[in-house]
Amino acid sequence: MAQPLMPHATASWLVDNTALSFEQIAAFCGLHILEVQAIADDMAATKLTGRDPVRAGELTMAEIEKGQADANYRLVMLKGPEQVRRTKGPRYTPVSKRQDKPDGIAWIIRNHAEVSDGQISKLIGTTRTTIAAIRDRTHWNIANIVPKDPVTLGLCSQRELDAIVAKAAKAAGIEAPVDSRLEGDREALIDALRAEREAAARAADAALSGEGDDSAGFVDPFKK
Repeated sequence: MAQPLMPHATASWLVDNTALSFEQIAAFCGLHILEVQAIADDMAATKLTGRDPVRAGELTMAEIEKGQADANYRLVMLKGPEQVRRTKGPRYTPVSKRQDKPDGIAWIIRNHAEVSDGQISKLIGTTRTTIAAIRDRTHWNIANIVPKDPVTLGLCSQRELDAIVAKAAKAAGIEAPVDSRLEGDREALIDALRAEREAAARAADAALSGEGDDSAGFVDPFKK
């Protein structure tokens, strides 16, 4: 189901300007009803500036009036926002994670030398100049760069990293490495689940063997 371009701001406007129920607003904006409640109570992290969905062409007043007349009615969006897709340019990385990029680049260079600078650039969203500086150890902050898995840092997904590594390995004519970092954890989890299942089976057997022997341990208060 299509949702408003700015769900929280739209919810704020609907709370302030309509008699729609919180449930109706939550359903239209794709939010949890408690989020709408927080917006109505001014408990949201930041005070939101309302966004008028009527002016935005996402709702009509007639649709809002239908919702106000029937609390069970679900608003129907007039026109969903156009989805803008990035087809060119480097990957966008949130500001909070940009400082982690050199660590992620250093990890790839150390563990996957077959991956080219161009592939790293697309994967991490950085420049080849930065990658070259880290390779040559001429980066201005090289003393503080610590190689860290870019997946752990949130710079890319494991699937994206695996795809890049496999492609680079194929181009280099070498066998793609197999990530076995989770093997130990997986085996430990299997062992724990097996032990848990066996314990449950033993408990069930013990419970069944005790059925029909309710007199065990029973003391008749009238028996001398």
